Amino acid sequence: MRWRNSRRSHNIDDQRHHRTSLTTAGGGLTRLLPMVFRFLGFKGTAILVLAVGVYGLMTGNLGAILGVFGLQQGPSVSESELPLQQTESEKELADFVSVILADTETTWSQIFKQHGQTYQQPQLVLFRHSVKSACGMAQAAIGPFYCPTDQKVYIDLGFYEQLKNQFNAPGDFAQAYVIAHEVGHHIQTLKGTSAKIHATRNHLNTIEGNKLSVLQELQADCFAGVWAYHANASRQLLEAGDIEEGLTAASAIGDDTLQKQAQGYVNPDSFTHGTAAQRVKWFKIGLKSGDMTHCDTFSPQ
Repeated sequence: MRWRNSRRSHNIDDQRHHRTSLTTAGGGLTRLLPMVFRFLGFKGTAILVLAVGVYGLMTGNLGAILGVFGLQQGPSVSESELPLQQTESEKELADFVSVILADTETTWSQIFKQHGQTYQQPQLVLFRHSVKSACGMAQAAIGPFYCPTDQKVYIDLGFYEQLKNQFNAPGDFAQAYVIAHEVGHHIQTLKGTSAKIHATRNHLNTIEGNKLSVLQELQADCFAGVWAYHANASRQLLEAGDIEEGLTAASAIGDDTLQKQAQGYVNPDSFTHGTAAQRVKWFKIGLKSGDMTHCDTFSPQ
């Protein structure tokens, strides 16, 4: 892809220097009581513990009080910051992601304007290992994702190594396709599609809910194709072989492909993203037309 001299996005939130982890609080009792006992003795310690407990129960603040003393059990999120250390290749990849996000901003701003609307740009969060989003804690193992609650795309750049080595889908356009697909989910949020799907799934069983999820994912693939059409037609971002890279990526992360690799057989009722053939088909539809109105995966036709 011809991306190096292109605009960078200002909507990148680089959290790779953050360390977010889920921990279980507790053990404070065994650390605290020996010190208290040393000063107050057995009787004084017993009276203090009883008084704190009674006060907490009467005021409804027992949990908060126990938390202050380090006695509250349960999971908690701990965060820390470290100096950002990255290789030159990772730095270039972060730069690339910023360019692709900026190009999706250009494409979708123009499309929304043509329909008399204003495009609200999403943020893209770079993280390592785990991240806290408005949709909850997430591990890098789940891959890139979009959270409709905070309207942000999340990605651990390490996923691209997995895309190349595990899924056999190398190339910069394969990497760009992943971002464009997640931005496609943002389009669905802005259009109200995601909210309708969420409401409908609440009334469906698991199998029917999965089918609806597949249609949502295939539409995001089609929107990724729409972006690729405009990136090439208006800004000549694509080079020879780029489209093939995108098709390879779409095929490599089809539900049937992944299930065959993981367990040796496929279970269509558990599909949530679509088969390799379906994902390639809808990406091609968006790529050929450049028109988001052609991406109606929910129509019976």
